[in-house]
Amino acid sequence: MNPIEHDRDASCFRTSFEGQEATLEYERVDGWMVITHTRVPQEVSGRGIASRLTRTAFEAAREEGLQVRPMCSYAAGWAERHPEYKSLLE
Repeated sequence: MNPIEHDRDASCFRTSFEGQEATLEYERVDGWMVITHTRVPQEVSGRGIASRLTRTAFEAAREEGLQVRPMCSYAAGWAERHPEYKSLLE
């Protein structure tokens, strides 16, 4: 699996797998990373790519001192399953 790149100019995290690009998009608003969309092509779904993207985004937010607001359904569900990141949601 390829590494995840953080493209700050485009406000997204991206990686590719088997020639398909997967992304997590966000907006930065008043000390928050607002995750707006997680996109993994159907051809490579179910392989943990969205989870890797989301974990990387949460870790980046932590490193940058941001809180996280997961507005997309995938990221919101991921956050519920990973209580170790709860402090970033408050």
